Amino acid sequence: MTRLCVSIFVEAVEQALAQAAVAAERGAEMLEFRIDRFTDDPDALERLIEKSPLPCIVTCRPTWEGGEYEGDEQQRIALLERLGLKQPAYIDLELAAFEKSANLRQKIKLVVDHPRQVRPTGTGLILSAHDFNDRPPDLTGRFNAIAEQPAARVIKLAWRARSLRDNLEAFELLLSRAKPSIMLCMGEFGLPSRVLAKKYGALLTFVGMDDATVTAPGQVGIETIKQHYRWDAIGETTKVYGVIGWPVGHSLSPHIHNAGFDACGVDGVYLPMPIPDDYVHFKATVGAWLDFQPLDFYGASVTIPHKQNLLRFVAERGGQLEPLAEAIGAANTLTVRDGSLIASNTDCLAALDAVCHAMGIGRTEAAGLNVTVIGAGGAARAVAAGFAAHGAHVTIYNRTAAKARRMAEQFNPRFSGRVTAAPLGDLPGSSCDVCINCTSLGMHPHVDGCPLQAIPSAWGEQTVVFDTIYNPMKTRLMRMAHEAGCITVSGVEMFIRQAAEQFEQWTGQPAPVEVFRAIVSRRLERRD
Repeated sequence: MTRLCVSIFVEAVEQALAQAAVAAERGAEMLEFRIDRFTDDPDALERLIEKSPLPCIVTCRPTWEGGEYEGDEQQRIALLERLGLKQPAYIDLELAAFEKSANLRQKIKLVVDHPRQVRPTGTGLILSAHDFNDRPPDLTGRFNAIAEQPAARVIKLAWRARSLRDNLEAFELLLSRAKPSIMLCMGEFGLPSRVLAKKYGALLTFVGMDDATVTAPGQVGIETIKQHYRWDAIGETTKVYGVIGWPVGHSLSPHIHNAGFDACGVDGVYLPMPIPDDYVHFKATVGAWLDFQPLDFYGASVTIPHKQNLLRFVAERGGQLEPLAEAIGAANTLTVRDGSLIASNTDCLAALDAVCHAMGIGRTEAAGLNVTVIGAGGAARAVAAGFAAHGAHVTIYNRTAAKARRMAEQFNPRFSGRVTAAPLGDLPGSSCDVCINCTSLGMHPHVDGCPLQAIPSAWGEQTVVFDTIYNPMKTRLMRMAHEAGCITVSGVEMFIRQAAEQFEQWTGQPAPVEVFRAIVSRRLERRD
């Protein structure tokens, strides 16, 4: 069983015990007491171990291995030897320190359980090696060196991940373990190693009391891993999904999809997947995740800047390209089905359905609508293609008129001339049934931005104004349109609908749309 271990920096015994009690209430199964800053009162530390509400690890990490202890090394080892007599569950000691001298090894061996131990003790030794800067070139050598030490009950390696691919090496080491092991990748790329530790049978994963009080780069708080990343539901068969982008830390997708898996009983977990902005990184990382069969990687949402990269990748791997995604030139959804890859675009129909719902019509009734699209980027391409494919007449307005014309020219052979371009200066005097803002003007934090100075006089109570921006939920454009009597549609609706379609493609189940809507609304209101 993989335990959830809350790591606590000890400043005082009372403080540490109070935090330990809270951690236990929140569902921790083990505690790590980091005593780097508190080594001058051994009696107090003995009481801490005796009163710990959960099995505990005692760690005093020196600065030379990324910790905060700056004192004498002999005093540090003597303290760990003394505390080991109080039989914490484990003492964590660095491999480099253990290998340094036979005298040090002998002191530690006196208080930990090992094959030649003569005194009864339940304390195990975690031998660990850390690299806070990079993936160590001798990673496998460190693993084997610890595994070969009879006194080491647990192998622990932690290093700063260079990319998401480093997590796969951590999983491979866990799968090859001859002893209980802890394999953790640090930094923004290392989250999968922490969340998926349970999938690969790690001894434990470390978390903080909360996201703000973690003890290592890339750690998350206990409530985040349990509530947000479905820790209690993860097992060997759990399927992995994610959101690929650069950056992705702001994405709401993990919140809604993990809640959706909970609501529908899906054995899955959805993770942020940061991949730097170039095709080489995208191809290498996504390819490695797909090829590592024990990961059970079954799909991903794909956002800026990788939507075009997804199409190219799936084409190169001999997968299936959804025709509309191919026409748009971008895909936002990767699905693995029966061993084959599918690239699709759920943005286009999500936008169409959001507008049709507001108008009280079906998709087929979109034929003949006059639709104004502001912008000529990826979102505009998806929206224009979705409406044009269903018979609407689309006019593209963009600050760079030539870009709007090129987009219309690319679409028209497929959509029978239903897409045209017009100068942005013509927009105030235009009329339409639907206006859709596909620019970032008005997006948080620049909430005063707006693609229009005023609502055109020809627009009225039958005109739908749709802003694809969902943060904030009510943009300046939407407020102006509402005051002018227009029907307004929030980008939240498009976001929820595109996510629902992704969920259904991956799971084969109807998405819990109201769960999605409640979470998005709650989190956006919190941001506001």
